[in-house]
Amino acid sequence: MSDPLYRMARAESLRIVHLDSFTAVYHRSSGITHLITAPAPEILATLGEAGMSFAALTERLAADYDLGDLEAGALAARLDELVAAGLVSAA
Repeated sequence: MSDPLYRMARAESLRIVHLDSFTAVYHRSSGITHLITAPAPEILATLGEAGMSFAALTERLAADYDLGDLEAGALAARLDELVAAGLVSAA
């Protein structure tokens, strides 16, 4: 099975506001505001609309952010949550 390409939802469909330890993400298409915490904001910032594979995302997050011992299973779970919320797509 190939590594899917993950992409953040189109930037114009999101309104992102950082609030202390939370980040509020208003998803215009659904009308829902999501409150997210690390590593979800970092995942969105890293993915961008261009997107990247799971392997590339893991490598970039490790290089750019101090996320402690973020293991592959935990990252996959966060990505699944972001996909379910419509904030990220996987192809």
